[in-house]
Amino acid sequence: MYNDPKTVDAKFDIKAWVCVSNHFHVFTVIRTILEAITKEKDDSGNLEMVHKKLKEKLSGRKFFLVLDDVWNKRPVEWEAVRAPLSYGAPGSKILVTTRDDNVASKMGSKVHLLKRLREDECWNVFENNALKDGDLELNDELKEIGRRIVEKCDGLPLALKTIGCLLRTKSSSEWKSILMSEIWHLPQDSKIIPALVMSYHYLPSHLKKCFAYCALFPKDYEFVKEKLILLWMAQNFLQCPQQVRDPIEIGEEYFNNLLSMSFFQQSVVGRCFIMHDLLNDLAKYVCADFYFRLKFDKTQYISKETRNFSFEFHDVKSFYGFESLTDAKRLRSLLPISEFLHSQWHFKISIHDMFSKFKFLRVLSFCCCSDLKEVPNSVGNLKHLHLLDLSNTMIQKLPESICLLYNLLILKLNHCSKLEELPLNLHKLSKLHCLEFKKTKVKKMPMHFGELKNLQVLNMFFIDRNSELSTKQLGGLNLHGRLSINEVQNISNPLDALEANLKNKHLVKLELEWKSDHIPDDPMKEKEVLQNLQPSKHLESLSICNYNGTKFPSWVFDNSLSNLVFLKLKDCKYCLCLPPLGLLSSLKTLKIVGLDGIVSIGAEFYGSNSSFASLERLEFHNMKEWEEWECKNTSFPRLEGLYVDKCPKLKGLSEQHDLHLKKVLSIWSSPLVNIPMTNYDFLEAMMINGGWDSLTIFMLDLFPKLRTLRLTRCQNLRRISQEHAHSHLQFLAISDCPQFESFLSEGLSEKPVQILIPSLTWLEIIDCPEVEMFPDGGLSLNVKQMNLSSLKLIASLKEILNPNTCLQSLYIENLDVECFPDEVLLPRSLSCLVISECPNLKNMHYKGLCHLSSLRLGDCPSLQCLPEEGLPKSISSLSIIGCPLLKERCQNPDGEDWEKIAHIQELYVE
Repeated sequence: MYNDPKTVDAKFDIKAWVCVSNHFHVFTVIRTILEAITKEKDDSGNLEMVHKKLKEKLSGRKFFLVLDDVWNKRPVEWEAVRAPLSYGAPGSKILVTTRDDNVASKMGSKVHLLKRLREDECWNVFENNALKDGDLELNDELKEIGRRIVEKCDGLPLALKTIGCLLRTKSSSEWKSILMSEIWHLPQDSKIIPALVMSYHYLPSHLKKCFAYCALFPKDYEFVKEKLILLWMAQNFLQCPQQVRDPIEIGEEYFNNLLSMSFFQQSVVGRCFIMHDLLNDLAKYVCADFYFRLKFDKTQYISKETRNFSFEFHDVKSFYGFESLTDAKRLRSLLPISEFLHSQWHFKISIHDMFSKFKFLRVLSFCCCSDLKEVPNSVGNLKHLHLLDLSNTMIQKLPESICLLYNLLILKLNHCSKLEELPLNLHKLSKLHCLEFKKTKVKKMPMHFGELKNLQVLNMFFIDRNSELSTKQLGGLNLHGRLSINEVQNISNPLDALEANLKNKHLVKLELEWKSDHIPDDPMKEKEVLQNLQPSKHLESLSICNYNGTKFPSWVFDNSLSNLVFLKLKDCKYCLCLPPLGLLSSLKTLKIVGLDGIVSIGAEFYGSNSSFASLERLEFHNMKEWEEWECKNTSFPRLEGLYVDKCPKLKGLSEQHDLHLKKVLSIWSSPLVNIPMTNYDFLEAMMINGGWDSLTIFMLDLFPKLRTLRLTRCQNLRRISQEHAHSHLQFLAISDCPQFESFLSEGLSEKPVQILIPSLTWLEIIDCPEVEMFPDGGLSLNVKQMNLSSLKLIASLKEILNPNTCLQSLYIENLDVECFPDEVLLPRSLSCLVISECPNLKNMHYKGLCHLSSLRLGDCPSLQCLPEEGLPKSISSLSIIGCPLLKERCQNPDGEDWEKIAHIQELYVE
């Protein structure tokens, strides 16, 4: 359904998929949703921060959110999760999947029960996976055997798929053998699907090991293929006879084999993969006591047989069995697991003792262990160690004894914010394959670094002042994947840049960064240095930061990088004109940031008539001197979004700027920008914030497909003009527009708003002091939610709302009152009231809250107490966030207001 064409046709601004699973924590779930939407890690430290960020991301945007595999039944926690989701545009959808009928009934929406597959559907799933490439159907013999096998799968799609994949490469005699296998007769209390056991049973031994290792990870874990392969490598699972093949290449092959047999499946989140819950159960089943996963394994203590141990961060606080780790003397893996970058955990046994006792460890991770500030010298005793992860710890340096770990393959030091240098004798780790240390204070590579001939994964490299030696060391490494090269200004001789040999490295992502305060002495030399740092044609993502040349070399734009899909040019302040980036035929995202030397963008940017053939997203940020932009009509045929931010001198877009934008136009903090009033037949969303100061009347008729319109800080905007009915606009938000007066220009139309904007379901008017009343004739009957900050507008709601109105939710923001709401203010149709960011609000009227079923209070620091009479019995849901005085009075059981709220079913106080 997530990728169904009907979902695509619905034209959601945002789509996200979040696996919730057994462990449910409000803060964690909301942050996961935010990260799924932004596609980047979030560092919010508390619920209030993440609430605000998610609200900002969703406000006015139509979204489709899947909350997968939900087990939590507590309504109060769901109310807290739903709060920021309610800010999405009308038409937003939330799909919840669960295997628990009670959870489904708590959601308060329609429940769809999935039935078992019919017999013909079962056969189609099985046959599609069992057919060899090129075959149209199975022969009669295999059909007969196959139908009997399908019966044993009991209508379970996963079983049909995996057993089909298994049989694809088998002979007819092997089909018969599988049909007659005793595995089909597993005892029912094992809760393991026989078809899945069968698929595992017939795996080659090396794939069995790789699959079983996944028992260490929780259900719904988002696997990053590259990280998992490194763990397999650390366990010696990757067979490399005579070292003929690269182990990473072998790991890729193993992973792809498991993927093709449905042991993994592609996640909807980025490049990650997930494992079905039933396969996760199977992995734990086949590895028995050799693998211990905290919380999954019910016992608190770890047996002597345990070889691999893992735990999730949020489980450590309740676990007191770390002492019993000392019984598992042949432990090979200690692996803390979290999907959040800034989570932390604490270790409760002496790290020195641990190093002394666990001499057979191959994988050791202290990632995000906040207690770790120093690594003891005894780390050198771990002679069998293959992987050491000290990322996100507080270490300042590494002991030289770490260089005695001659079998070490992988060393991770990412986000060690206090780490200042790498060990001097690092080159003695001759087997080292992977070294990562981004976001540290390290600014220099150790001597003899180039002797690490087996190193293939390196995310950071710093050019030394002795640039010839430094680049030669880099050039001698056979690197793959992602690399950031820093301090490029230290390359004094362009010929030294050639020594880096980037053209022959199989990099997919490259960042080149010069020091920000570097002043060039010869711009031509700067260009030659960059010319000689040309990467290979395999590159997909390129970022160039603080480059000090006036021009870019030809390889940046001449399509030598035929696979390049992402390009960012940032703070290249001496660049006077942009290169013809339009020639990059595969480019999908282009970000131009902080190029202060650019005054005009013209024909030189395009390079040909049919330029930017694949570009979907174009962004300009912090362009201080940019004034003019000449655009070609034949450019940007696939452009979906244009974002212009902090370009204070950009005068506007010419009438020729027919960009055929298909989705989004966003202008922020660019007051001189004019948007030509031509027809925008395809544009769906427009956000103007602190731009387009010349705009006085917004002509809505020119944007016939617009669904979302947000106008913020438009200093001279007075009205919205409209002659014809606009059937698409659903979300309209006007905020911080000091001269805005009305929705309609006088004299242009006598039709009421409910006819002109019939689909409007969300209306927001915040901090627009000149708006004192709603238009005559009332609002659309479909308006379900309103955000207001004017007491006069709130007071007029009862008069202008039709008795058949759909208005359900009212959000009050920035209202300067001490008491609210009065009993005559709110319409009776209202079921949900949200009051936020009202710093002077002290008291609330009981009668004004009657008829409500939901009340949410947020960021009202002066709110002292709830009404003396308590809250109406109609209120079944109450959320209080960021109200410190009220929070104290609502504590269970001693708070002064606790008795007023104790009866409420869905209650959340933070």
